[in-house]
Amino acid sequence: MTTVKRARADDSVVVVIDIQDKLLAKVPTAATMVRNAAFLLDVAAALDVPARATEQYPKGLGPTTAEIARRLPSPLPAKTTFSCCGAGTFLEELEMLRRTNVVLVGMETHVCVSQTALDLLHAGLHVFLPVDALAARGAIDHDTALRRLEHAGAVVTTAEAVAFEWTRDAAHPKFKAVSKLVIERSA
Repeated sequence: MTTVKRARADDSVVVVIDIQDKLLAKVPTAATMVRNAAFLLDVAAALDVPARATEQYPKGLGPTTAEIARRLPSPLPAKTTFSCCGAGTFLEELEMLRRTNVVLVGMETHVCVSQTALDLLHAGLHVFLPVDALAARGAIDHDTALRRLEHAGAVVTTAEAVAFEWTRDAAHPKFKAVSKLVIERSA
C-alpha cells in the first residue's frame, strides 16, 4: 500500500532555489514561475510556514530577483554545488526546523532542483514540486526532471494546490487571507 503524502502548513518549509536575474533571462516561463513562487511565499508567510533559499554562484549569476528576495530572510546562502544540501549547513538547518515536508520552488528543474530533491528524499524528507513554480531553460529538461523526481518519490503538484492543502478547510482562520492571495494572483 502506498503512503499518501499531504502537505501540512505546520510541517512544511518552502525552499527557494536560485531564482536569479541572469538565469531568469534565459527561461521562457520565468514570469509565471516568479509569480507562482512569490504567491507561495506569501501564502507561507500568512500561515507561518518558514522559507529558506539559496543562490547559485551569485558573483557570476547575480542576486535573487527582487520580487522574490524581498520575501526571504537575508542573507541568502551562496553555493556552487548544484544541490542546496551541499551549501554549508543547509540540510542541518532544515532538520532543525523539524518539518518533514519540503516545497521546492525555483530553477532549474533538471539541475539544482533535481539534485536538491534527490538529496532531500534520500534524507527521508517529503518533497513537493509545484510545477508552476519551477522552471528550466528547456521544456524537455523541465518535463523529464519532473517525471524522474515523481518516480523517485516526490509529489508533483501546483502552487495553488499547495496553498489549499495547507489550509485544508474554508473554516481555517487564515483561509480568507489565502483566498485573497489566490484572487490577486489570478488578476
